[in-house]
Amino acid sequence: MKVFFLTVIAALGAAVTSPAQTIQIATASTDLFLKVNEQGRLYQVYLGEKLANPADADLLDWAVYAGSDGSICKRGHEAYAASGGEDFFEPALALTHADGNQTTYLYYKTHTVLPVKGGTETVITLYDKCYPVEVKLHYVTYYNEDVVKVWSEFSHQEQGDVFLWRYASTILYLQANKYFLTNYHGDWAREGYPAPQQLQFGKKIVDTKLGSRAAMQSHPFFTLSFDRKADVRTGKVMLGSIGWTGNFSCTFEVDNVGVLRLIPAINPYASTYQLKQGEVFKTPEFVFTISYEGTEKASHNLHDWARRYQLKDGQGDRLTLLNNWENTAFDFDEKKLGLLMDEAKQLGVDMFLLDDGWFGNAHPRNNDTAGLGDWQPNRKKLPNGIASLTRMASATGVKFGLWVEPEMVNPKSDLFKKHPDWAITLPNRDLYYYRNQLVLDMSNPQVQDFVFGVVDHIMTENPEIAYLKWDCNSPITNIHSPYLQCKQGNLYIDHVRGVYNVMRRVSEKYPSLPMMLCAGGGGRCDYEALKYFTEFWCSDNTDPYERLYMQWTMSDFFPVKAMASHVTNWNKQASVKFRVDVASMCKLGFDIDLKSLSDEERQFCRTAVAHYQRLKKVILDGDQYKLVSPYEGNHAAVNYVSADKRQAVVFAYNLHPRFKEYVPPVRLRGLLPAASYVVKEINQMPGAEAVSKVYSGDYLMKVGLPLLGDSEGTSSVWEITAQ
Repeated sequence: MKVFFLTVIAALGAAVTSPAQTIQIATASTDLFLKVNEQGRLYQVYLGEKLANPADADLLDWAVYAGSDGSICKRGHEAYAASGGEDFFEPALALTHADGNQTTYLYYKTHTVLPVKGGTETVITLYDKCYPVEVKLHYVTYYNEDVVKVWSEFSHQEQGDVFLWRYASTILYLQANKYFLTNYHGDWAREGYPAPQQLQFGKKIVDTKLGSRAAMQSHPFFTLSFDRKADVRTGKVMLGSIGWTGNFSCTFEVDNVGVLRLIPAINPYASTYQLKQGEVFKTPEFVFTISYEGTEKASHNLHDWARRYQLKDGQGDRLTLLNNWENTAFDFDEKKLGLLMDEAKQLGVDMFLLDDGWFGNAHPRNNDTAGLGDWQPNRKKLPNGIASLTRMASATGVKFGLWVEPEMVNPKSDLFKKHPDWAITLPNRDLYYYRNQLVLDMSNPQVQDFVFGVVDHIMTENPEIAYLKWDCNSPITNIHSPYLQCKQGNLYIDHVRGVYNVMRRVSEKYPSLPMMLCAGGGGRCDYEALKYFTEFWCSDNTDPYERLYMQWTMSDFFPVKAMASHVTNWNKQASVKFRVDVASMCKLGFDIDLKSLSDEERQFCRTAVAHYQRLKKVILDGDQYKLVSPYEGNHAAVNYVSADKRQAVVFAYNLHPRFKEYVPPVRLRGLLPAASYVVKEINQMPGAEAVSKVYSGDYLMKVGLPLLGDSEGTSSVWEITAQ
C-alpha cells in the first residue's frame, strides 16, 4: 500500500491553493516535498515513494484536517517547527531571545540547489520577522544510493546573546497505521542489543548523557518500519543515524492524529547554549535511507554511500593485524614485542599493533592509574623509543601501529600537575574518577592544540607508523569547564566540536593514515567521527558467539570494512576455527598468544589469513546478504557478493542447537542466475578434504546448500566463483 505523508486537500473537497514555492528533495526511490503556504511558512507536504508524475506534487497542499465539530481547520507539518507557535508538540528549535521572549516564528526567505560530491545540496533559508534570527536547513541527497543527509544552522544579529535550548538536525513527519521502532543499546561488552517495540501515542526518547564515550549505553542509530515489523527483504523501512560523538537525542512522537514526528538532535540536557551575535550554530548531520524492499536494501544503500562518500578511505584497503594487548597487557619490553612481530609475520597479517602501556616516565603506565597525558616512550620498557620498534617491524616485514588515548589524563601525570585547569573538573567538590582518569576539556583551544600536538609529535618523529588506534575510555565526570567559566551550558557541545577539530586536523595532515575509532569498546560508532577514521571497534567482548549478534545488528548500518573484529581468547571453549571464521566476516585482526595454540591451530590460522587476504575485497566491498539470523534460532549465515556478482563468500554457523531438528538448506542471495559457480569450502582444519562442486546461480538461490546442522559451535566458510 502506498502511504501518503500528508492528507491531500482535494480528498476533503476544499479548493487547492497555488503555493509560492514547492521544493523537491529527491533520491532514486524517495521524494520529500516542502511547500510554502500563503503566509510564507514552510511545511512538509510529502515524504514517501517517488511520485511517478511530478505534476502530482501540485495537488499537495500544506495542510488540511477536519475539525472535531465537522468544520475544516488548517493545520500542517511545519518543516522546522519552533517553540511558542501554534504547534503544540515537540519543537525542532527553541530559543530565548536577548529580550527574554521565548517565541520564534520562521518564514521562508530563499533556497539554493548546488551540486556536491556524489549528490545535490538544497539549502533553505528561514527567518523570523520580529527578530534578526536566521535558520538554514541543509538537505544533501545521494540520488543513486537513496540516502539523505540533513542538518540545520542558526545565527542571529540580536543585541545580546541568544540562548538555545532545543536544536534539532531536522524534523520529519511520517504516517502509517502502525510504527515499529528498533533502537540499540547495551553497556561495556554488551553493545548492539536490539530493543524492538511498537510506538504508541506520546514520546519515545532514545538519548545519552555521557558526554564522551557517549554511545556506551545507547547507540545513535535506529530501524523504523511502517505498518508491520521490519523484515530483511520486504516492507517499508527507514534506517537512520545521527552523526554526533556526544550526547544525542532521537525523539519519536506519535501525535493526536497518528502522525509520527521524528526529531534527531543533540541532547539539550545541561546544554542551554549561549550563542553570540554573528556566531553560527551547526547541528549534527542526520543520515537516513528509506527502503520499500526491507532492511537489506536499506543496508546496501548506507553501505554504498558510506564507502563512497563518508568513511575515511572508504574505497581503500584495510590492514590485518596482530595486537599485543591480550598477550602482554602492560607487561612488555622491546624483546617481547620483537617476538610478537615475528609472530605477526608468520601469521601472514600486515601489521603489528602496540596497545596501551608504552608511555610515561615519572608516572609510568604500568596500569591504568597513571601516565595518561605524558606521551613520551617509557625508557625502561622502550629504551630506544618508538623509532626502534618501527625499524624492528620493518626488518621483520610487517607494518607498525600504535595505541593512543590523547583526550584523557590521569591525575597521576606530569600533565595534570602542570595544567589541572585543562581537565573537566568541579571547583568545589571531590572529584569522581571513571577508570582512574579525567577527560581533557576539548572546548579549550589550548587543549585542542595539545591533543593535536600529541599525535602530530608522534607521527613527525615516527613517520613509519602505519596505523593509530585512538581510544576514549571515560565518559565525562565532574561536569564543569574551567575554560568556559559562566558558559557551562556550552560544555557538552563545544567539547565535542573540539574533539572533531582535532580529528579533522589529524586527518588533513595525515590523510593516508588508517585509524581505528575506539571507546572502551563500541562507545563511539557514528558517521561524523568516521569521516576521520577508517574503522571502529565494535566491542571489547570478542566472544565469537556474542560477536555474531553484534556484527549482525551493527552491519545493518555500517559496512563491515568499518567494523574491526579480532580473534582472541575470550571464550576459550570456542574452537580457534570458530573464532577466526567469525572475525573474518569483518575487518580481521588477532589479539591472541599464538604460542598457546597447537601446531595444527597455528597452521589453520595462517591458511585462514591467506584466504582472507585473497578474498577480503569481496567481503569488505561486496554486498552483504543476511541469510539466517542468530536472533531467530540456533544458526547464522551471511554471504558477500562482489560487484560483478562473479565471486561470493559464505559464512555459516551452528551456535547452540538444542535438538537434532531439521535445518533447511541455506539459499544464497545476489548471484547471477544463469552463471555456473564452483563452490569450495575453505578455512578447513589441516588434513580436511577440500571438496568442490559446480552449481548454477539459480540453484544456489532457489534450492540452496546444506550448510547448517546440529553440531554445536561449528562453522564453515565457502568460496564461490563463477566459471
